[in-house]
Amino acid sequence: MGGRKREAGRRTKTRGSGGASRLRVNRQGRVGGAVRAEALRPACVTYPAPFCDAAAAFDLLAPARATAEEKGAAERERADVAAAAAAAAAASARRERRSDRSRLAAFQSKRHYIYYCQEKKTMSGSSDFSDPVYKEISLTNGHINRMSRDELRAKLAEFKLDTRGVKDVLKKRLKNYYKKEKLMQNQTMNADNYYDYICVIDFEATCEEGNPPESTHEIIEFPIVLLNTRTLEIEDTFQQYVKPEINPQLSEFCINLTGISQDLVDKADEFPKVLQHAVDWMKQKELGSKYSYSILTDGSWDMSKFLNIQCRISRLKYPSFAKKWINIRKSYGNFYKVPRSQIRLSTMLEKLGMDYDGRPHSGLDDSKNIARIAIRMLQDGCELRVNERLHGGLLLTVSSTVPIEGAPVPLMPSLR
Repeated sequence: MGGRKREAGRRTKTRGSGGASRLRVNRQGRVGGAVRAEALRPACVTYPAPFCDAAAAFDLLAPARATAEEKGAAERERADVAAAAAAAAAASARRERRSDRSRLAAFQSKRHYIYYCQEKKTMSGSSDFSDPVYKEISLTNGHINRMSRDELRAKLAEFKLDTRGVKDVLKKRLKNYYKKEKLMQNQTMNADNYYDYICVIDFEATCEEGNPPESTHEIIEFPIVLLNTRTLEIEDTFQQYVKPEINPQLSEFCINLTGISQDLVDKADEFPKVLQHAVDWMKQKELGSKYSYSILTDGSWDMSKFLNIQCRISRLKYPSFAKKWINIRKSYGNFYKVPRSQIRLSTMLEKLGMDYDGRPHSGLDDSKNIARIAIRMLQDGCELRVNERLHGGLLLTVSSTVPIEGAPVPLMPSLR
């Protein structure tokens, strides 16, 4: 630098409070030969003399601090952008799912509305409710409502009808008898459009005491009771036990509840082979080809839960013939006007004046007793029809306006 005077910084004695010596940093921003970033230094900063060395060191680290802060800010900005993009993608996916559900609901509503219009048109063309016969039926129903239980039983006995059951059941039975007699041909129960057969199915599955949520239910008994809707008789039965895969050892609670021993399941086939046997048996009965049929269960669990879970365990697709069924609990509650929460197999039998026949929680015996309830309901004039279905793993309700349609020909599902 020659004789040029260095201006790195100079000490100046200034009088401040207490006469403290201060270090003045010049406008060029030089401290100890280091140049600070213009944006990070003030025009003139003074430090107390005891701290001048530390202040100089602090100023020397300013570029590194600035770089770290800039990097941190950039990283935070990138993280914010990524989070915003992820949130936008999730919101878009939710909107698409809602849109898909809306389209499905709209399609179902439109289809059901079309069915309703067709049925309304058919009914208006085939029966005029202004006909005097309906007034006569209404007057008869009013008279029946005023009858005592003994009078109802006496009138039913006169027509050689079943006299068992609670008062509401007896009234419903007598009303339907008079209605059939008056109308002669009931359009909704026309033999030409009703199922030829009903397959009653009540699975038994592995279980633990208290039914812990982590336990997996595997089918261990596969029963079918074939009910002829023309003769109102049980025509045939199918029953096979199933060897569970995940928990082959049955709990003591399960053995005592179902009456199925460990030896029975040890000797049984696994579910895919048992399902194939059931499909072959149904084909031999010409179900879905020569005769129309529907599956009937006591509640929703047999198809929507037990069969659905078992197919996943066995790596099978859900069988198409079991995607729709009659939930007899719903039909019973709607027909006899009983709250759904009060309906169980035992209470249905009790209100119909029947006793349980066989061993409770035996799949085959349960299915036979459910078939007995179905027979009594058909005799009382109830139209048992499909009211539930499984779609995309979800349990859905089938409208009563949908025309009666039998299940397809039973086929063995393919592997997943």
